[in-house]
Amino acid sequence: MEFNSDWLTLGRHRVRLRSARGFPTETMRSVAEVARLAIDNNMSEHARLLEIVFQQDHTYDIAVGTTAVEDSVCAPQLEAAMSVLFRLPTEQVNVLVTTVSQEEVDLHFGVYERMLAEKLGVVPPIQ
Repeated sequence: MEFNSDWLTLGRHRVRLRSARGFPTETMRSVAEVARLAIDNNMSEHARLLEIVFQQDHTYDIAVGTTAVEDSVCAPQLEAAMSVLFRLPTEQVNVLVTTVSQEEVDLHFGVYERMLAEKLGVVPPIQ
């Protein structure tokens, strides 16, 4: 059993919260909610928040998966906005957008999120 991670469902996003310093805190849940709002309002409908990792050096790595290439353009603006909201230096918030082709994932609800998470290595493939 892993005590450094937790799963959170936020609308259509299924997010894995992982902390290098113990169990994910309420602050991580707040970061997840703000990231979800930012993704829903600034990226395409296929963008999904997949994982948030809190590193030892107080850095948040936010993994986003999508099938739209233009979603990666939003990442620097989202990093800057979230760092202002949480009173962190800009270099402590990293939004990592990974684009996969639509042929690699099934766009049906539930299946799409799982396949994106597998492509990014957030979860192991179902055998």
